Amino acid sequence: MNVKKGATIVEDYLTIMFRTVFLYAVILVIFRLMGKREIGELSILDLVVFIMIGEMAVVAIERVNTPLFHTVVPMVLLMLIQISLAVISLKSKKFRNLVDGQPSIIINRGKIDENAMRKQRYNFDDLMTQLREKNIRSIADVEFAILESSGSLSVIEKLKDKNEEPQQGDITIPLILDGNIEEENLTRINKTNLWLRQELKKKGYRDVKKISFCSYENGKFFIDLQDE
Repeated sequence: MNVKKGATIVEDYLTIMFRTVFLYAVILVIFRLMGKREIGELSILDLVVFIMIGEMAVVAIERVNTPLFHTVVPMVLLMLIQISLAVISLKSKKFRNLVDGQPSIIINRGKIDENAMRKQRYNFDDLMTQLREKNIRSIADVEFAILESSGSLSVIEKLKDKNEEPQQGDITIPLILDGNIEEENLTRINKTNLWLRQELKKKGYRDVKKISFCSYENGKFFIDLQDE
């Protein structure tokens, strides 16, 4: 009995190893057939298909008594659906916009579009993070920022004078976000709430609540009003 049980365990392990290698090869072929775009930038549909195929593979490896055919068929079907959707997307812009979504202009000619940010549920922390990832210190340096359908941020910086020398400076530290003063950031630059309000009044901004974003660096303010 022990010999038989041991043989069964070895057989199960060999089956698991075979299924793992086989499904790895199948998934590799499927992803290659779906095209390089699927690997380079994942849309929502791409992500759903990838997760489903991965889950199917895991279940098939664990359930050694289930025929592989029952797993491979749905995986191939998903691949065919994805390829079909990709072909339709190439021919129809309306369908492409429906499936993948459209890019949103977050900063337009140096002005932040809070309405576009709200529609995409995109906040200032997200914006600052993605700008830092692109080595951009200040929003004031940005002419256009476009949130692509893949979730990445494309940035076009403002043109600078050819004779202008690159200068070193601090990173953008927000002092006001969505009408709220960031007291912690004021402390970081050794300034007070009173100082900020006085400086804003000098520039004609009396109501802090109307300011969506305000930063201060190298002695200069960058101020963007809400919905303007």
